[in-house]
Order: sequence, then structure tokens, then C-alpha cells
Amino acid sequence: MKRVVITGAGTVNALGHNVADTMEAMREGRCGIGPLEFQDVDRLAIRIGGQVRGFEAEGLYNRQQMSLYDRFTQFTLAAAKEAISQSGLIFSGELSAKSGVVLGTAGGGVSTWDANYRSVYEEGKNRVHPFVVPKLMNNAAASHVSIEHNLKGPSFTVSTACASSNHAMAQAFQMVRTGMAPAMITGGSESMLCFGGVKAWEGLRVMSRDACRPFSANRNGMVQGEGAGVFVFEDMEHARKRGVEILCEVAGFAMSSDASDIVMPSKNGAARAMAGALADARVNADEVGYINAHGTGTAANDKTECAAVADVFGPHADKLMISSTKSMHGHLIGGTGAVELLACIMALRDGVIAPTIGYEELDPECALDVVPNEARDALVDVALSNAFAFGGMNAVLALRKFA
Repeated sequence: MKRVVITGAGTVNALGHNVADTMEAMREGRCGIGPLEFQDVDRLAIRIGGQVRGFEAEGLYNRQQMSLYDRFTQFTLAAAKEAISQSGLIFSGELSAKSGVVLGTAGGGVSTWDANYRSVYEEGKNRVHPFVVPKLMNNAAASHVSIEHNLKGPSFTVSTACASSNHAMAQAFQMVRTGMAPAMITGGSESMLCFGGVKAWEGLRVMSRDACRPFSANRNGMVQGEGAGVFVFEDMEHARKRGVEILCEVAGFAMSSDASDIVMPSKNGAARAMAGALADARVNADEVGYINAHGTGTAANDKTECAAVADVFGPHADKLMISSTKSMHGHLIGGTGAVELLACIMALRDGVIAPTIGYEELDPECALDVVPNEARDALVDVALSNAFAFGGMNAVLALRKFA
């Protein structure tokens, strides 16, 4: 088995259009959640979200590209460009032939679906653009990253609701670890912040109208976000030969299925995924210093996740730092695990723990160190990134400080 490291990172989200700005916002505990701005928002009961603002796609892509790139693809391409540029990799020859792309998304081109439903059903038009299908398909972002960067190896999209990115990154990790590919581009993206996308989530009655307050006793639901996170996973020896900066090591992963309920989370399923990630990474529970929690801000998720952490880590759970950056950038659904991986990199590389902002009241069922409201300086050697999705799909990544 080969060791796998991260040599590039890129992002577009409500906190920033690149990694540096996003990490600065996380350090400052800045909130990227605010009033939504799009057509018919006044018809919604939920009018807040982690919307990406100031992203001028028209200045990045030409007219032909815009006809093919849904907003989730636009975010992905920008994040991939940043990540690959940082890695210094140029994909040609054998490297191009073996390297690929595995990305996660839950909905794919939701904005394209929404706009074309309006066109056909509301405006009564009988024709749509000939590129609607390739624009909205879930694999569009992965395909365009492959085309743009000459990646000819294994490339596909994973869709497992809110665990999509973590499942995608786990697959990319496995491909590099087993020697199938020297490098993989991986992560995920989502852009559901349009009328239909928010209206659908409203129906679940799990949304907050004012703020995302994970683990706080007065939390009242999740808040949607949008954006992308993309990384370069690379064979450590390959990276060392190039002399490139290594951000951290991907040490292990595990996946589990609750096999119980389509929407209610299971403590046992979450616990098995975390314990499995530790076993795969060959680290002891007491070596973990930080967990980036799934932490949606719903009563069901937060107490279930805290109970699972207590089960897996025992007495060490009280010494762990566990935070939810969804409080700042919102829940990016299929893209959320990718953006949240940045908080793990920041903890391991920079020794800065991103806070859980909006925390106001202690919940006895979530009585862990949730790093409330302010970032913290701390030395961390091992971190976990949790993702627990509707359908009972769980995926946890274990990361290690690289030295």
C-alpha cells in the first residue's frame, strides 16, 4: 500500500473564492450565511443560505462554455484550477493516462433543472437548449475537469446525498493507495440555491429561518449552502520526488450504512464509520485531536453524532475538539465534506481549529468541546472528517499531520 498525501486544494464557497480567504474566514469565525438573492425568493418560507456572492462566471468562461456549465460545474472548475495549480502537476504522458477525477454531488445541475422547468411549464415554451442534458447531468463537473486538465484515468461521480464528497474522496484515496493512479483530482460541489432547490428542502421541515447553530440547545435546523472543494490526492513518493509542499496525509477511511431509516440518523452507523476509519488509518482513538463534525444544526443529527463520538472515543471524547463549520458556510449537501476538509487541513498544518459559531446554550446531549464561537490554536496530529447522509450513508476520512 502506498501512502497518500494532499498536494493541492481549491475552493469556492460562501466564505471565500479560494482556500486562503476561506481559511482566514474560518479563523475569524466569520459567517457567510445571509439573505438569499434569486428569482421568487419571496415565495419561500426559508430565505437564508450560504450563497456564493461576487463569483463572476461570465469573466471566467466564454459564451460556449456557459452554455455547458451549470453553476455547480463553474464552482468545480474554479476550485480544480486552484488545486492543480498549487500541486504543480501537469498531466501528460503516463501521468495523464493513469490520473483521473472522482467528485461528489447530490443534485448536479439543479439550477439548470429549475430554469428549464420554468421555461417549459411556466412560460409555456416547447423547446429547450440542446445542451440541457449534458449541462445538468451529475457527472458534468467531473467530465469537464477531466477535459480541461487532460485526465484520462478513472473518472466518475458519486451521489450519496450529504456524504457524496467523502465517498468520492475515499474512492480517490483508495485508487492512489493501491497504485491504480499516481494522482487523483477529488472533492465535490453543489449548487441547490435556487427556488426549486430550496422549496424542496423546505418540505422536510428541517430548515432554520435565522441561523445554523450546531450543538447549541436552541438550534432550530440546518441552513443550505453552495460551492465546491477540490483536492489533489497524490502518491507520497511521487510528490516527494517533485519536491512539492505536502498539506497533510490521508491516512484512512471507512464507510457504513445504517440500514434503518431513510432520514433519521443512526448512532451505530456513525460509530462504525468512525471506528472503521481509525482502524484503517491504524491510529488509536486517543491520537485524534480534532473532528470536523457533520454537525448540521438539527436536533436529530447533533445529538446522534455526539453519542456516536462518545461511544467510539470513550473517556477521550472529553479531550477532543469537535466543530461544525456548517455554522459558517452552510450545508453544501453533496459538496459539504469537500469544503469541510479544509478545516481539517488547517488544524493539521496550521494548528488552528475552526470554531462552531452561533453557539449560545449548552445541550446536555451535546456536552463535548465544540470549540464555541472562536477559533483556537492547538497542536493536532490526527483529524477525522465526518459525513452522515440521508439514506443512512456514512463516510469518514482520517487525516494525519505530515512531517
